[in-house]
Amino acid sequence: MQRASTFFTQDETARIEAAVAEAEANTSAEILPVVATASGRYDRPEDIAGLWCGALAAAIVWLLFRAAPQPHGGWDFQWTSLELPALLLALVAGFLAGTAAGSSFGSLRRLFTPKNQMRDEVALRARQVFFDSRVHHTRAGTGVLIYLSVFERTAAVLADETVVQKLGQNTLNALCAELTEGMRGEARADVLCNAIERAGDALARVLPREPDDVNELQNTLLVLDE
Repeated sequence: MQRASTFFTQDETARIEAAVAEAEANTSAEILPVVATASGRYDRPEDIAGLWCGALAAAIVWLLFRAAPQPHGGWDFQWTSLELPALLLALVAGFLAGTAAGSSFGSLRRLFTPKNQMRDEVALRARQVFFDSRVHHTRAGTGVLIYLSVFERTAAVLADETVVQKLGQNTLNALCAELTEGMRGEARADVLCNAIERAGDALARVLPREPDDVNELQNTLLVLDE
């Protein structure tokens, strides 16, 4: 599974941080971009993958026994002392292999994870980061969080109360939808930079920069690998 620390190159990270500085130059809002490896643990999909692999392994062993020549030339399947232990061993080995594969390969774990659950986990983690990173503690309540979750391939855009009142939730939702769609392509840094630029332009119209504004949040890309 790809980690957040490798999602953007160093040059792309520098471009993203420059985009934040440029966007904030004309608005009193504070923008914090975040990229996370995953927003949830998703243990259950690993178990489901293990169960499927265990059942498949047991089925293959059963078919092999059925296809083997029968003693004394008979054509009816005859149980011996080997079949049951072999089936149990195949089931356990397949389960362990499936859970290991589900843990290692994001695409496999994603296959067994409901989309609604991933969206809920992204929304919950984004809100946690919003508060933990003090985006909601800006002086005028103008913080904006642009959150990308690599495993779920989903974005979230959260804003403080002043921004929501001035900009409107629909504008934030549209920005989030464009980000989520754009992250499925290859030019991910361009997509994020463009989103930051669009957010900055929209914020500048409703929350223009004041003479006494100071930079309350660092213009950095926050990377969450855990």
